[in-house]
Amino acid sequence: MNIAFDEKQLESAAAETVELIEQLCGVPAPSNMERNRAEFCRDWFEKNGAQGVYIDSADNVIYPVNCDGREDIVVFMAHTDTVFPDTEPMKFVNDGTYLHSPGVGDDTACLAIMMTVVKQLIKQGATPKRGIIFAANSGEEGLGNLRGIRQIMADYAGRISEVYTFDGQYNAIVNKCVGSHRYKVTAETEGGHSFNAFGNANAICELSKLICRLCSCEVPHVGNSKTTYNVGVINGGTSVNTIAQSAEMLYEYRSDSAECIGRMQQFFEEAVAAAKAEGKAAFEVEVLGIRPCGGDVDEKQLAEMSRKVIDICEKHSGVTCEINSGSTDCNIPMSLGVPAVCVGLYLGGGEHTREEKVLIGSIPVGLKIAAELIGSYM
Repeated sequence: MNIAFDEKQLESAAAETVELIEQLCGVPAPSNMERNRAEFCRDWFEKNGAQGVYIDSADNVIYPVNCDGREDIVVFMAHTDTVFPDTEPMKFVNDGTYLHSPGVGDDTACLAIMMTVVKQLIKQGATPKRGIIFAANSGEEGLGNLRGIRQIMADYAGRISEVYTFDGQYNAIVNKCVGSHRYKVTAETEGGHSFNAFGNANAICELSKLICRLCSCEVPHVGNSKTTYNVGVINGGTSVNTIAQSAEMLYEYRSDSAECIGRMQQFFEEAVAAAKAEGKAAFEVEVLGIRPCGGDVDEKQLAEMSRKVIDICEKHSGVTCEINSGSTDCNIPMSLGVPAVCVGLYLGGGEHTREEKVLIGSIPVGLKIAAELIGSYM
C-alpha cells in the first residue's frame, strides 16, 4: 500500500514537520537523559491516534503495529538523543531556507519526518502485511552506547527480521558497521608541590607518555577496511604550582573490520601494560562503551534492502545515493545476524557542531522517501 501524500497534503505535512522539529529541539535530550523527549514523543503519538504506545526501560518510545504473535517484525526507528550535553533548550532559528539548531538534523529532522509519516499511516488506516515497530529510540550517540536498540533487540529477540534506522542525509546509506571500543584511562601519582617535591612523578606527564605511545600505532588493514583511533578529552591536575596527582583521558578506536578491532584492542592493552610496568603511575582503565561490528547476516537480503532504499532515495531526490560504512543503530541488529540499513531523510550540514542546519526544501523529499519505504511493507 502506498502511504499517499497529494500535493496539498505534502505541503501541509512539510509545514507540520518543520513545526514538530522546532518542538523537539525545544526538549533537550543528551544521551542517557532522553526521558523528557521520549514522553513528548509518546504523547504526540497518542494524540494522533496511535494505540499501544509505551516507553520501555531504556527510554525508547515503542509503537508496535500488528506485532502480536509475529516473528517477522520490521523495525523503523529514529533516535531521540543528540550529541550535545545541554539540558536547557538551545537556540532555534528558521531563516526561511534552513533550520538552525544543534541537533536539528542528527537526528531530530529524521525523527520528526518518521513521526509525520506514521501519523499519515494512522489517518489512512493502513495495515501492515507484517509486524512493524516504530521506535523513537534512545542512546545512539556517543556514550549512549546504543542502549536503545540493544533493549529493542533483547525485548523482541528472535522476532525481528529487518531493521531500518532513519539517520543522516538522503544522499547516502550505511549498510556496513563500524565497531568501536571506548575507554576512560586514569593515571594516579603521589604528586606534590611543584618546587619542594620536584622530581615526583606527574600524572599528566605519565598519561601523556601513554598517549604518545598510543598515537604511534600503525593502524591495521584487512582488505579495504578503515581503522581509526582518537584521544578526545584530557582532564587533570590541580594548579600551576602542583605536581599533578591525577589525570584522565577518553580514548577510542574504530574499525569496520572485526579483525582490525581485535588488533587495536591488543595494541591498546599492551600499551597500558607497558605504562604500568614503568612503575611511575597507577593506571586504571574503565570501559565506557563497546559497539560491535556487523555479524553473519543474509547478504542477499541485505543487498535487496539496500537496493530498495537507494532506488527510493534517488527516485525522490534526483541525487546519487552512496553506500558508506558507519557507526549507527544498525550495529546491534547486524551483530546479531539481522540485516539493517541506515537511511537519511534530509539535506543539511554541520552535524555534531553547534552550526548544524537542515535545508527546509529537503523535508518534502524526506517525507516521500520515508512514506514509500514504510508503505512497501503495507
